[in-house]
Amino acid sequence: MDERLEDFTGLLRQNGLRISPAEVADAAQATLLVGMEDRAAFRGALRATLVKRGQDAPVFDRLFELYFTGAKDLVEGLQDSLLDALESEKLDELQLEEIARMLARMSPLTQALAAGRADQLARILRQAMLGIDFRGLQSPLQRGFYARRLLQAAGGSLAEKELQQLLHLLQQRGLDPARLELASRKVSQTLQALEEAARRVADREQKARDPEARGDKSLLHRSLASLTADEVQRMRTVVRRLAERLKTRLSRRRKVRRRGSLSVRRTLRKNLSTGGEPYKLVFRARRPERPEIVVLCDVSDSVRNVSRLMLQFVYTLQELYARVRSFVFVSDIGEVTHLFKNMDVSTAVDLATAGRVINLSANSNYGHALRLFHNTWLGSITRRTTVIVIGDGRTNYNPPNAWALADLKRRCRRLIWLCPEEQHSWGFGDSEMPLYARHCDRVESVRSVDDLGRVAAELMP
Repeated sequence: MDERLEDFTGLLRQNGLRISPAEVADAAQATLLVGMEDRAAFRGALRATLVKRGQDAPVFDRLFELYFTGAKDLVEGLQDSLLDALESEKLDELQLEEIARMLARMSPLTQALAAGRADQLARILRQAMLGIDFRGLQSPLQRGFYARRLLQAAGGSLAEKELQQLLHLLQQRGLDPARLELASRKVSQTLQALEEAARRVADREQKARDPEARGDKSLLHRSLASLTADEVQRMRTVVRRLAERLKTRLSRRRKVRRRGSLSVRRTLRKNLSTGGEPYKLVFRARRPERPEIVVLCDVSDSVRNVSRLMLQFVYTLQELYARVRSFVFVSDIGEVTHLFKNMDVSTAVDLATAGRVINLSANSNYGHALRLFHNTWLGSITRRTTVIVIGDGRTNYNPPNAWALADLKRRCRRLIWLCPEEQHSWGFGDSEMPLYARHCDRVESVRSVDDLGRVAAELMP
């Protein structure tokens, strides 16, 4: 149970709950006291020890239902058991006693299937689930693999073999063809019910780990500016998963690029000893290239959601880069890199956008923020640095100071601007996006998490 509890609390953390190791220990102790047989008491013990904020209760309830759905509720098709069918056919007592003696020597799973005992089957499946690490179950395409693992752990192969042995015994004892056909059909139905139960378990486990499968898919296309605080919390898991997938893709891409240019001298030396057959090319080793990232995030009300999710996205990828530095601004600008060194990403994002470093009540002033960054940190920007600006470019009619952005572009490797507004609104009112865009290598409209995943896959160095 300890492993399952750790896995469950890990899912809760991924979905925004803050749970300390001490609270996990309290939950383990509480569940030990109440047990798992009383589902309501078990749920209450977990909720009392793991949920501290009212806003987290719906998240806990949703994940609990997906993660701890009773295996008994997943078992269908065992209502009319093999033994019931045989008894209804009025076998003589000697035949029934022989079947009972044979079943007594078989595995608990075979006995539960033959007797149609959904409660026993539930306990067997639940025990088998404890021995499987479902954390790798991230895609619906993996459900079949994990269902087979669950069947194997529960003893499915042995049960199938033993049920076939039971049919063979009935045939040897002279059971007439019609009754034997009925028994064979019941065995097939029973094994099919077991396989379907395993698939349902795998399906529930996968959904517990996939926000899109839990009904959050529509949020992928929603405007980030319109998301509520609770929806932003839910989307953090989606963003983290997008970043993890992109991390894998970027790592593979860099491995392909590791081979350097052809070394003529080393190639000739390598082939002298063989007379050039077969002729082998030798390439110089490419120096590992790990670019630096600097992120400038507008954290005013209109774009705070975008900045929060983008910061999380970038820092999930941070091991791919030599250094990641983050700055937040409204009018003043301040560095928040230190927060990510000492805390987990979610906590650091919360603090970075909570007004601990700069005044969030000020009116947006891009020109002032750009000038301050230029005067204070421009010297730290090199040709290895990719700068990402996240903001709507609305200056409240203050001077835009685009010259500061132009100087920044001259010093950095690439300058990318992600704007949460649609392009047709750029340049209207106090928007200076057309001016700022002239000094960027790439400008993209990022209005949803779906946009973020698409653009990041193209632009991240």
